[in-house]
Amino acid sequence: MRIKDGFEIRNICGEKVIIAYGLDNLDFNKLINLNESAAFLWEASSAKESFTEETLVNLLCEEYDIDTDTAANDVHSLLKGWKSLGLVSE
Repeated sequence: MRIKDGFEIRNICGEKVIIAYGLDNLDFNKLINLNESAAFLWEASSAKESFTEETLVNLLCEEYDIDTDTAANDVHSLLKGWKSLGLVSE
């Protein structure tokens, strides 16, 4: 999967948020606030041409002191939300 074009992370007043830009996203009127680990995963995945859920689980385990099962559950929930908002594509 990959981050769809027209979405980027910005630092606004000390908070990491995802915003939409461009003509393809004129109807997207949300500002998505990310916690530290979600922002880390967004930045890591947007730097790649494509990524898998497993890739993000491994990155989360390497960056934070977290077990694989917890990381897998967190990444699965995060990606489910990103998909429902139309931020990523398969």
